[in-house]
Amino acid sequence: MRRLTLALLCATYLCLSLIVALTLWRYGGGWGAGVAALVGGLGLCFAFHSLIERALEGGQMKGEIESVRDAHRILADQVEALDARVSEVAESVAEAALRRSEQLADEVHMLEHLVQRMRHQIDAGANARFDDRVADDRRPSSALLETVRDALTENRVDLYLQPVMALPQRKTVFYESFSRLRDETGRVMMPAEYLAVAEPAGLMTAVDNLLLFRCVQIVRRLAKQDRKIGIFCNISMASLADESFFPQFLDLLTDNRDLAGALIFEIGQAAFEGRGSVEARNMGKLADLGFRFSLDKVVDLDLDLQDLSRSDVKFVKVAAQALLDQMVEVDGRLILRSLPDLAAEDFAALTRRYGVEVIAEKVESERQVVDILDLDIGYGQGHLFGEPRAIKDAVLAEADPPSTYLRPHFQRRAVGGR
Repeated sequence: MRRLTLALLCATYLCLSLIVALTLWRYGGGWGAGVAALVGGLGLCFAFHSLIERALEGGQMKGEIESVRDAHRILADQVEALDARVSEVAESVAEAALRRSEQLADEVHMLEHLVQRMRHQIDAGANARFDDRVADDRRPSSALLETVRDALTENRVDLYLQPVMALPQRKTVFYESFSRLRDETGRVMMPAEYLAVAEPAGLMTAVDNLLLFRCVQIVRRLAKQDRKIGIFCNISMASLADESFFPQFLDLLTDNRDLAGALIFEIGQAAFEGRGSVEARNMGKLADLGFRFSLDKVVDLDLDLQDLSRSDVKFVKVAAQALLDQMVEVDGRLILRSLPDLAAEDFAALTRRYGVEVIAEKVESERQVVDILDLDIGYGQGHLFGEPRAIKDAVLAEADPPSTYLRPHFQRRAVGGR
């Protein structure tokens, strides 16, 4: 387009120069004057053209400079916006890190407090037993109490998890947590062995509290891995009624209420039915945060399902063989002795209508699985599906608070509960 314009302008200049030259020649200027006029006219035209072209190029360059300036302003605005966004992100990260640090410090202080209380209880229990050591029949218990005391003070308490399966798929959907103590030789002490001396000495409350604390940490770690698996964690009525421990524990769960769907607190049937107003009120506070409950050690199947529903009890665990032993045939149909008016296969459906799932625990054989499925029970737990296994030290170490906070109290290894 520019070349065409230039050609037309040149033709115009040429025509003007010819007109001037012919005019001079016609009116007596002669050929010399005409040629001079032609050459001069062309020179003046082209000089004028150069001025016009330079003016146009200057205007174009000015426009380009303005465009560059506009682009620079836009870029500067974007850089400023990006810088503001980066500053906001940095502040958010700093605030999150501060909140996490404060939360971690709170957890550490709670754990320190629990450990100190546990030590006081251990010392009190040991001192109470010391006066009885003169009697020969008390010496074995005193020795076992000393072993339990050493295991707790030296932090030889391990956390074990046992899978709970969805039936009939046999897919792990929950774990139940257990505690195991180890003596100085590394031998694992089963609960039946150490409960006989630990419970009378008042030590199990502290162990339960440590277990609750550890379960929160493990559930948080599973949540970070996006593993949709819940953990049953035993909680004693003594812990629910403890005016010192429970408010701190409630604060911890309030900060971790996003884990409510993955942490189920387990209570024995007898303890649940004998709960007082304080325990019931504190269970309600946990339920308000979204946490659920489970009953284990269920021996009486004549359950108050309305009470269970009001108390946010979502699971009941019944020993598989005990449940099957309840079954009798009357008039050609199977019923449960505790519920003679209900067909055995309708028991799980009845509890389910109240939002309560039945879990058959202590499943030991495939034959029991067949019978359990006939009763429409959706979950199973027992050695057939997997024995309780210790959490690896590496997993616990990643879930633990920094060891520097706790080193004055005990060496970090694996902390668990019953």
